[in-house]
Amino acid sequence: MVGKSEGGKGVLSGVRVLDFGRYIAGPYCAALLGDLGAEVIRIEKREGSEDRFVQPIVPEAGPGEGGEGAMFLQMNRNKRGLTLDPMTETGRGIVRRLVATADVVVANLPPSTLKAMGLDYESLTAVKPDIILTTVSAFGHGGPYSERTGFDGVAQSMVGAAYLTGYPEEPVKSYAPWVDFGTASLSAFGTMAALMERAQSGKGQIVEGSLLSTALAYFNFHLIEQDLRQTNRVAIGNRSPYAGPADIVRTKDGWILVQAIGQPLFKRWARLMGEDHWLSDPRFKDDLARGDNGKLLSERTSRWAETRTTEEALSELEKARIPAGPVYTPQQALDDRHIAAMGYLHPLGFPGMPKPAPIMEAPIRMSRTPGTIRERAPVLGEHTETILEDLGYAPDEIAAFRAEGVI
Repeated sequence: MVGKSEGGKGVLSGVRVLDFGRYIAGPYCAALLGDLGAEVIRIEKREGSEDRFVQPIVPEAGPGEGGEGAMFLQMNRNKRGLTLDPMTETGRGIVRRLVATADVVVANLPPSTLKAMGLDYESLTAVKPDIILTTVSAFGHGGPYSERTGFDGVAQSMVGAAYLTGYPEEPVKSYAPWVDFGTASLSAFGTMAALMERAQSGKGQIVEGSLLSTALAYFNFHLIEQDLRQTNRVAIGNRSPYAGPADIVRTKDGWILVQAIGQPLFKRWARLMGEDHWLSDPRFKDDLARGDNGKLLSERTSRWAETRTTEEALSELEKARIPAGPVYTPQQALDDRHIAAMGYLHPLGFPGMPKPAPIMEAPIRMSRTPGTIRERAPVLGEHTETILEDLGYAPDEIAAFRAEGVI
């Protein structure tokens, strides 16, 4: 166990969550709830859902032999695993019995799929009137795109984020799936709010997240500027169009990001560069002007940085209190002394893996009731029999389910 809450229980102790999610948005939402103490049951296909094998650690290996992917190890900590085919009548019966014991159902599936699986709100409330259904879809329910499928990159592309990242000749999406993680986090936030409200009213409700709505929220102020000023901005690489210097520049032995936003930071930067006279230059009179003339500021920062090692440059920038940081490779991030000292990454073993995986804790720390990482992700169907026994099924019934191909 990593970390303990007062009394050894998380704030969501006693809450049962059924996780029908796939990939990131649904599963990470459920994982965050699990970190806070909820009991989370992940329900997946008998042969293993597709997200179990994305970025496999041991290619060609099977479930429980190292064939699980890096994504799965992160998204499914603190969960018990149940295999089930909910598209069969028997499977839907098991789903109904599960729902009767649950507080929250998480599912990132299109509306028609939810209904076919008996996971639409009407079907759920017929079994458990105060159930909370947390749905995550690509485009939300009610519009012309509602039945379309989509991933993080689709949402990044549709709000203008990919267009303004990279260079004019080639839009670039972020390597980090920020839309997925943002949607998961907001869905967990909404689920917590629904649980708080249910404690007062006794009623459940639908919590609806979508990739497109998250991307619109995170990119909103850029859209506000476009609508009100008609700036029609284009991509300019790593430079900021709103301030400067704000760019990635090369050092003797690597790259660093330097960001000066606001007049106080620009003053400190100008003095560090020996360019005090630029403080009265109309080209750099405010953030917008510095953004418009950012190429000049980046070039000056580059000339300064290229004569220093990364360590030397960052040391001088830190003394001047100018925000800056190294551009790390993934391995350098793993080796960073601050990340290690903060204890963010928790090693969790998994069958067949060459060594424990560094799993990031819930990225919010609570002083009195912290979230905890208690268990690794489940091996395929690891807890199927135990969960069904807890639901009241007899051993011969469970054996029949397995023979029938339901579990």
